Amino acid sequence: MEEKFKQQPANCIKVVLFGPESTGKTTLSMQLARHYNSVWVPEYAREYLQEKWNNERKTCEPDDLLPIAEGQMQLENKLAKKTDTVLICDTDLLETKVYSEAYYLGFCDPILEKFALENTYHLYFLTYIDTPWEADDLRDKPNERERMFKAFENALIENKRPYVLLKGSKKERLETAVKHIDNLLKN
Repeated sequence: MEEKFKQQPANCIKVVLFGPESTGKTTLSMQLARHYNSVWVPEYAREYLQEKWNNERKTCEPDDLLPIAEGQMQLENKLAKKTDTVLICDTDLLETKVYSEAYYLGFCDPILEKFALENTYHLYFLTYIDTPWEADDLRDKPNERERMFKAFENALIENKRPYVLLKGSKKERLETAVKHIDNLLKN
């Protein structure tokens, strides 16, 4: 059962867009994939939870987290086979772990936690909260952006993940990310 949460070996550099909701992760993921003529792994939770909201008018519950994690890793493992340069991940299981702990009083399913910590990436791009808030059916913490940003940053620090903070305009963020990915591709 646990194999479905594990990364499969890949012949590419993997980078993750990481941070609170409504901070430009998806936009930048698509821009980077275009820039590198590569692929990006969308956030599976968005599709999963939007469908749940549309059908049941319910939001995320603890029982949703393992299916979300499984769907995310299926997407990542499938799309990693389509590139030998860079894979742009809109999220990862560590992000799901941060949300689980923030929403469910510190709780994280042990399986999710195990693979959130075992799966590895070459670099994380931590997106700052200096972008305008954009409401949608799934976003619900416009007044907790600072607290959520700190939770994401702390997760990277505590788990010794290499990261770069992205601030500023879309153009500035893209330029910073490209500079760091180019350095990874050179080495």
